[in-house]
Amino acid sequence: METYNQRSLSTIQASLRRDNLKDTALGLVSALSFPAIVGTADMMLKSAGVHLVGYEKIGSGHCTAIVRGGIADVRLAVEAGVQTAEQFGQLVSSLVIPRPYPNLDIVLPINRLSQMIEDASYSRLSNQAIGLVETRGFPAMVGACDAMLKAADVHLASYEKIGAGLCTAIIRGSVANVAVAVEAGMFEAERIGELNAVMVIPRPLDELEQTLPVANCWVEERQPLNIPLNIKDKIVDAVAVELPDLAKLPVKVKEELWMDE
Repeated sequence: METYNQRSLSTIQASLRRDNLKDTALGLVSALSFPAIVGTADMMLKSAGVHLVGYEKIGSGHCTAIVRGGIADVRLAVEAGVQTAEQFGQLVSSLVIPRPYPNLDIVLPINRLSQMIEDASYSRLSNQAIGLVETRGFPAMVGACDAMLKAADVHLASYEKIGAGLCTAIIRGSVANVAVAVEAGMFEAERIGELNAVMVIPRPLDELEQTLPVANCWVEERQPLNIPLNIKDKIVDAVAVELPDLAKLPVKVKEELWMDE
């Protein structure tokens, strides 16, 4: 029952956030790697009071993190995101628009929330550390996935393709297990093909989790609350009981005298 209420509350909060994004500033940071853009988005969320709208992937490895919020928060978040992407050496470009024209919100994917929020679904892998291993070539990613699952107690949540032969395996588990698994996946990916980028996020925020892909096997759909009701039971007729008139009841008042010492 508690989980059901939490999911319903998350759906209501998501709807309110979606409505509140209409008149907010727009911030975008683009990078050449999916792990890099996820790490960039994580830093943007943790550095300022912004909302992560999602990612836009346009091919050739180009990924863009999109955030909305107050102009000061968006500027601060984009600055932190640029610094993070530069640390990976994969920054492409960045942009801040204080007051985007309403036509942009209608056409471009800059005012949406993730599909998981809209569907009010829940992942069994939530609230766990995230590990991302990106390779160039599908065989290298599959080999890295196998090595990671065998090296530590982690689960393969999903994978992401961003073009240019780049694909990213996404694993979930405890921080220690994810770190061990990612290291094993790196070695296996380099042995088979080309390793492009890696990322470990120990404590992902809810908005970051909601924008990451997750396989259907880990998603639990919201179920209605079933109240057991046996319609075959006979309803006993209630017997009316007449209550006495309280105004006619004698009232005894007990007087107490307090004597000063």
